[in-house]
Amino acid sequence: MDLALLRTFVTVHRAGSFTRAAALLGLSQPAVTSQIRTLERQLGRPLFLRQARGVTPTSVGDELAHKAAPHLDALVEIAESGLDDESSLRSLHLAGPPEFTTERALPALTQLTGEDGQGFALRASFGNAEEVLEGLSAGHHDLAISTARPRGGLFTASPLCDEEHVLVAAPRWAEQLGTVPLAHQDVQALESVPVVEVHESLPFVSRYWASVFDTQPTASGAVIVPDLRAVLACAASGAGLAVLPRYLCTDALKQGHLVTLHDPPVPPLRTYFLVVRTGTLAMPNIARAHEWLLRAAADWC
Repeated sequence: MDLALLRTFVTVHRAGSFTRAAALLGLSQPAVTSQIRTLERQLGRPLFLRQARGVTPTSVGDELAHKAAPHLDALVEIAESGLDDESSLRSLHLAGPPEFTTERALPALTQLTGEDGQGFALRASFGNAEEVLEGLSAGHHDLAISTARPRGGLFTASPLCDEEHVLVAAPRWAEQLGTVPLAHQDVQALESVPVVEVHESLPFVSRYWASVFDTQPTASGAVIVPDLRAVLACAASGAGLAVLPRYLCTDALKQGHLVTLHDPPVPPLRTYFLVVRTGTLAMPNIARAHEWLLRAAADWC
């Protein structure tokens, strides 16, 4: 079986589209279509179901991808690392949410980038769950940290840690509200406080309100900044209340720049997953980073 056809097939399987696969491979869409048809004729079975937007693998297509993809990835790894210099560093590409990846994952992994002959060159990309999983599927990343557990057999996901969310504000807002932490029935008092969030839809505040108060916030965002570290800075400066991961605001709480407005019996949690393409843990650098992050995560949350 032609390895070029298998490479095209795996790229289409990961991209979910002939068009995206063609762009990744540097080929025309007709060329990709022709190669898939050739492979289907050789196997005597359809590999994809054509749909209005992209393609869906058949059961035969899924089985072939799960068998072939790890071996093709290994060949690419050999080609990229080279055979002449045994001490050359391999590259590890990590993707995840910017705040958690920056504050937690990258500091842990930099310990594996030393010059002991067994380290690797580290590359990082940031994005939301959909973006990092799409990049992992397309082969742009080796490891992904996601707040959503992926479905299907293309990925292997391991729970990494749970992140506790905390409702906080600067001390002046606590003084205005009176007794802090507020009792459960005092949720209406919070509606007078401006909201600092990462998006107009108030994803963190809405999730907290639904989980803790069984309702939705009525206030709109006063400050919208697409990074939780910026949310932290704005909240500490007095811009309004915010819902933040505890690991991100622990220092600000200890220093008195922020105070906790509410202390629910069961705090809202969000789970992070460490995700790889199925079969790629056979690669030493990915396996080492994967194991290292799982060990480090035991002390994070």
